[in-house]
Amino acid sequence: MKRAAMHRAPSSSHSPDGTDGLAQRLRRNRLTRRDTLWLFGAAVSATSATALQGCAVSPVTGERILVGLSPAQERQVDAQQSPQQFSQDLGAIQDDAVNRYVAGVGQRLQAGVQRSDMPYSYRVLNANYVNAYTFPAGAMGVTRGIMTELKDESELAALLGHELGHVNARHAAQRQGQAMVAQVAVVGLSVAAGDSGWAPLVGIGGQIGASAMLANYSRDHEREADALGQDYLVKAGYPAQGMTGLHQLLIDGHERQPSVLETMFASHPMSTERRDTARQRAETVYASSAKAAPQRERFMDSTSSLRRIKPTIDACKNGETAMAKKEMAQAQTLFGQALQHTPRDYAANLRMAQTLQAQGKAEDASRFVQTARDVYPQEAQAMKLGATLKLGLRDPAGAYADLQAYDRVLPGDAGVLFLKGVALEGQGRREAAAQHYAGYLRVTQQGQAAQFSASRLKSWGYLK
Repeated sequence: MKRAAMHRAPSSSHSPDGTDGLAQRLRRNRLTRRDTLWLFGAAVSATSATALQGCAVSPVTGERILVGLSPAQERQVDAQQSPQQFSQDLGAIQDDAVNRYVAGVGQRLQAGVQRSDMPYSYRVLNANYVNAYTFPAGAMGVTRGIMTELKDESELAALLGHELGHVNARHAAQRQGQAMVAQVAVVGLSVAAGDSGWAPLVGIGGQIGASAMLANYSRDHEREADALGQDYLVKAGYPAQGMTGLHQLLIDGHERQPSVLETMFASHPMSTERRDTARQRAETVYASSAKAAPQRERFMDSTSSLRRIKPTIDACKNGETAMAKKEMAQAQTLFGQALQHTPRDYAANLRMAQTLQAQGKAEDASRFVQTARDVYPQEAQAMKLGATLKLGLRDPAGAYADLQAYDRVLPGDAGVLFLKGVALEGQGRREAAAQHYAGYLRVTQQGQAAQFSASRLKSWGYLK
């Protein structure tokens, strides 16, 4: 598709099926609940695949490997994309002490890695599902959902060591190009279904799906990361059994009651074979490490603030599962339980707002969005959700103001560029809206948001 030129062409084309009705309702400032849900899903950040860079030498094995990014591109991807993904996981927890503690464990492990020059960073995220993932240059996220399941510092070190293994073997670099394509595809499946009942999952599915794709390595890659992580673990002074304990924790979690989301977007596929391999190494190669302390007491003391809100995290996790099953009343009850325990929890307020939006209760949802913004003004997702709610409440100017605030906090989200075009069109500012739709199409030409943008530009005569 040619770049959208900002001059008028003969206005003879019509928008694609499914966009005319939305455009008419937008013109009358009469968006439906289904429209606002669609807009929230369609505004998922656009990403583009990076061309494969050919072969490089593995820092671990010395063998030639096919990589997706050069070292400079790895750093660039981390700098540009990790803030967007971490925000989709509702941002780092607002607990500096816990974040410093996790970073300290990671830094202790770094002494044994092969790529010591990478800009490693660590944060615990407000996400409730059980996972951890890394970007190619070592920007790492650990969900609060897994932090409250770990038993001691050696298991945390095993988790971080495994992710460090992916960075040092350049697995993340090999996967990243595919991940950027797959991230869009995962969310697109929910949006393309055209079922407004699925729309609340878009915010969750985009969040979990993207991080799962970032971590969805081959079994050989997982085995290599296990081996490297266990080696880093022991070199840092922890017992090798920490890796065995981590694997057992994840296996038990999946066997006990795998949630819909964990099943749909499972990364790091677990197996007893990987646990048994870790145990065998712990009992043979690393047998002497058995004397090392797992540092349970230090872990429990350092994470006590998170464990105090475990009922909130678990209720949110169950609420997200209910959302995925389209059981909105049950989800609302569960998020209500989370808020009873922790009224000013950012994730619980945001998820409650999404659940109410799905039920057509936009004004009630807006109150929870405002609480979320008050609680965590540096995090952007509540601003985007608030903007789509205001579009439904016939306040496109307010929506645009929220999107401007989003851009100040987290610039570079193409989905917000698209939503700004919608908000401007809702105000009757066609020229400005056209500029934003054209800008969005310069970023991506895939997906329903791009289809809608192109249809508007064609109907206004800006595109042939």
